[in-house]
Amino acid sequence: MPIWIKICGNTSLEHARLAVEAGADAVGFVFASSPRRVTVAEVAAIAPHLPAALEKIGVFVDAGLDEIVSAVRACGLTGVQLHSDAAPGLPAKLHERLGPALRILRVVHFEAGVADVVSQKIATYERDPHVNGVLVDSRTHAAVGGTGVVFDWAEARKTAFAESGRLKLIAAGGLNPANVAEAIGTLRPWGVDVVSGVETAPGRKDADKVRSFVARARSAAAQIG
Repeated sequence: MPIWIKICGNTSLEHARLAVEAGADAVGFVFASSPRRVTVAEVAAIAPHLPAALEKIGVFVDAGLDEIVSAVRACGLTGVQLHSDAAPGLPAKLHERLGPALRILRVVHFEAGVADVVSQKIATYERDPHVNGVLVDSRTHAAVGGTGVVFDWAEARKTAFAESGRLKLIAAGGLNPANVAEAIGTLRPWGVDVVSGVETAPGRKDADKVRSFVARARSAAAQIG
């Protein structure tokens, strides 16, 4: 099966180009409180030097409509990833302002004992035609993404990933070159997203890890057929 791969938390053109050279489909830029936070001006300077076909996803936490629209336009972003409790009508307003081609991803956090809640949230997003996909992540008390923590894949396969419908389901949370094949084999996601698993330190990508992650993800997906 084909697999969509996003390398997230890029902080420089050099690191974004690692993802391109490795064959990733998308790169992510974090516009929120994080060791990997970047400014609109920084990403606006990086994006023109990346291939037009590469998806450029902005990650936002509790950001308002005008803030997101401004960043998308200034940086030439092709998609947004919305964390936390963004207003239910935000995706529709984003498509109204920026056009239907913008990929809009919502995020849910899979934790012990909340499988039913996660499934209900995914079902809600399934009914919203302006949400294109859901990224299933882990979280800690200190961070809502880039945690390096793996959630229960076996449980998630029976719940969150059981029925994808039209939504594109993306696995994240603690993925790295050593475990991405197992994650794909267990969850059968549409895509995978990695941050800390391909870094030497927060915000600093490791070329060998990036290449290995992409190669192993592609191989695992190809074996599923």
